Amino acid sequence: MSTTAHIEALKEKHTALEAAIHDEELRPHPDDDAISNLKKQKLLVKDEIQRAVRD
Repeated sequence: MSTTAHIEALKEKHTALEAAIHDEELRPHPDDDAISNLKKQKLLVKDEIQRAVRD
């Protein structure tokens, strides 16, 4: 996988995590633990994108 393709895949994953967070927050009784876990995953993906861009 090329670096560009890898970065694009990470960006798609980041966007999907954003959508999952948004969907969870809109539920009548959002699961705070699920939101926290999704946000941590999103941050890890963001960090990985930044590392990939620098390399």
